[in-house]
Amino acid sequence: MNGSGAGGLARYLPILDWGRSYNRTILTSDLVAAMIVTIMLIPQSLAYAMLAGLPPEVGLYASILPIMAYALFGTSRALAVGPVAVISLMTLTAASSIAPPGSPEFIAATLILALLSGLILLAMGILRLGFLANLLSHPVVSGFITASGIIIATSQVKSLLGVQASGQAMPELVSTLVTAIPQTNLPTLVIGVAATAFLFWVRKGLKPLLIKAGLPARPADLLAKAGPIAAVAVSTLAVIAFDLEAQGVKVVGDIPQSLPPFTVPLFDAELWGRLAIPALLLSIIGFVESVSVAQTLAAKKRQRISPDQELIGLGAANVAASFSGGYPVTGGFARSVVNFDAGAETPAAGAFTAVGILIAALFLTPLLASLPIATLAATIIVAVLSLVDFKTPREVFRYSRADFAAMMATILVTLLVGVEPGVIAGVALSLALFLWRASRPHAAIVGRVPETEHFRNVKRHKVFTDPRVLTIRIDESLTYLNARWLEEFVLEQVAEAPELKHLILMCSAVNAIDASALESVEAINHRLSDAGVTLHLSEVKGPVMDALERSHFLDALTGRVFLSQNAAFDAVVAQANAEEAANGEPDPLLARGMI
Repeated sequence: MNGSGAGGLARYLPILDWGRSYNRTILTSDLVAAMIVTIMLIPQSLAYAMLAGLPPEVGLYASILPIMAYALFGTSRALAVGPVAVISLMTLTAASSIAPPGSPEFIAATLILALLSGLILLAMGILRLGFLANLLSHPVVSGFITASGIIIATSQVKSLLGVQASGQAMPELVSTLVTAIPQTNLPTLVIGVAATAFLFWVRKGLKPLLIKAGLPARPADLLAKAGPIAAVAVSTLAVIAFDLEAQGVKVVGDIPQSLPPFTVPLFDAELWGRLAIPALLLSIIGFVESVSVAQTLAAKKRQRISPDQELIGLGAANVAASFSGGYPVTGGFARSVVNFDAGAETPAAGAFTAVGILIAALFLTPLLASLPIATLAATIIVAVLSLVDFKTPREVFRYSRADFAAMMATILVTLLVGVEPGVIAGVALSLALFLWRASRPHAAIVGRVPETEHFRNVKRHKVFTDPRVLTIRIDESLTYLNARWLEEFVLEQVAEAPELKHLILMCSAVNAIDASALESVEAINHRLSDAGVTLHLSEVKGPVMDALERSHFLDALTGRVFLSQNAAFDAVVAQANAEEAANGEPDPLLARGMI
């Protein structure tokens, strides 16, 4: 009884599972990982908050309580939760429809977005709806992230130039940037270009250099990932030493030294209604991105995550963000990989990271007052360009033209119209592609491979067939989506076989037959009977057979249900021979010289 209760509670509080085996060795690994991720997360949090149109300290607030909430409820041992680029852009897009970025009304909208997103995720987790993320196909998600990365990188060019530009889609962004080029601030440009070049070099060139100097691979990799801290330090010192702020270089400015504030999201029914759809889209994209990272990292250590519990963990993180001055968060790819590589063993590493960010918010923010915004823009550009993937579209094109079309449509809509229309288009295209495929199941006419009991597609193999017997193998479950298609396909094949006496539906791949499909199969049975053709079934799975036995179909079936396709074929051919012998008809195979 107690064990059962504890197991049920551990389902919602995974800390009760991994916490039992926590020891000093694991603590050391988690602390080291937390120190490294904290160093990386400070500039990223500031940068992503500004990308979302929020004060930089909001990024720090969104990296404290949300991380702790996920550590309590999440199942991934390495996932690092916090602000990420794509969710920051989506937050900016959604809240901008309510008020200008940075305004009190805008900040209030971001808190509502975090709360709504958290509640949606929690509800999906409690109802175990994690499978809904599968409705968003991988090519569509990849296309959306690629397009978002391009938009984010382009939107940050204004900060590299030190100019004003606006727009949430590429046409407007590019137009305003081109117009603003004459107002470029030269010191800002130098800092931005130098920081971008340095960060790109650090990402690709520093690790090989450190390894060549004799440093082991893992420490070299971790030092390379901490490159943004060097860019922050050097550029900040440059601003102070040369008084670049007086020359027009924009800096972060004073950041409050404080604990995350206690905030209560505004309850306004109309405002909640306007933000409900954006919050739902945020939830879907955030969950898909997060669970993909979590599953990838868990597989490397032969661990597993629970998608439904991940929904609860991310939901709790977003609710925590809404009550602590943050904004929507999810699991980030880059910081999660760093967390994993740094040796994080449990979600406690995330909690220690939150403590590190809290210390930074309390004591280190004065050091960041002179940090150039151009450096933060460079950090964002380098981070998001790693999300831009031009290789996958080529691979998808070679593999599936339909998936490629959906992927390219998502990319184009996102680039040309905006992020929210891109997400909606991606979801719609994923569902449309799924429904189209489900409505046209694969089915094949099969025959027996000579000297075996195996049946294969007549178009792919040399097989034995009988003109009086037609076997159709159905390779999908039968549902209301494809029932009409099956009916038309079967009757079309029958119309092209004038000698046909028996038709066998081979059901080895049919896992279910719903009520609509049952009506179609019944219609096929009646129409074949009217045409003088007997219908048989073979290799029907147990659950499907149980369902058929609860209906009247088996009573009306003109033929039989066979355990194996080979037994069905032999029995039906023998029956056809017996019928023709009784009628004095010659065996058609003998007449054709086939036997």
